Amino acid sequence: MLLEARGVTMAFGGFKAVDNATVAVREGEILGLIGPNGAGKSTFFNCLTGDLTPVLGSVHFRGRNVTRLPPEARAALGIARSFQVPLTFEGMSVLDNVMIGAFLRTSSTADARDRARGVIERVGLGPFAHASARSLGTPGRKRLEIARALATEPRVLLLDEVMAGLTPTEMRQAIDLVRSIHASGITLVIVEHIMEVIITLAERVVVFHQGREIANGSPAQVTREPQVIAAYLGKRAAKAAHAATP
Repeated sequence: MLLEARGVTMAFGGFKAVDNATVAVREGEILGLIGPNGAGKSTFFNCLTGDLTPVLGSVHFRGRNVTRLPPEARAALGIARSFQVPLTFEGMSVLDNVMIGAFLRTSSTADARDRARGVIERVGLGPFAHASARSLGTPGRKRLEIARALATEPRVLLLDEVMAGLTPTEMRQAIDLVRSIHASGITLVIVEHIMEVIITLAERVVVFHQGREIANGSPAQVTREPQVIAAYLGKRAAKAAHAATP
């Protein structure tokens, strides 16, 4: 397995946000993480990336225990992420933001600039390379954050609700971008509320509820699960989601 959580538990005081979660991410797949608000998805995500250290359990990347490694060390190994609310350097240009990611792999400013330019073109931000990050709208800032992550040359990219707040047209464009990233050989883990996105992109889905995994399988399989319907989808949404699955 490329990335594994083994019995991960994350508690805040007496509240278990994630409770004994064991999830394996296979190299080359697109894994979706879904569940209602407060289900523990983002907390679990943060345990994978090193932004939180679980109180129990372990995280492994390519067979190595990385549970105690900070985010920057995991990034150096090949784990990159985006955030639910994009975290960009607002006063810096788009190019300079992406160069920060590129510097993880090179100490040469010229090389970092060349790499950053290539990634910016790849995500569709070429015309805005010298614009400030704060000048971008929500779709542009989300793409910028993905570009900065891609500049680190990850093996696995974890995307936290990159479709939130997008119009239908912007969402279709974002889906195309995610597909192109996956086609380049990068494994993807996607936290998302929008079932259309998960059904369209994910090969396998893990469903969280109250910090626990309640289902794991293809989109068609999980949308049939009674627990998933009761905890998250509801009967009408489940029927629509199942009808939309390939």
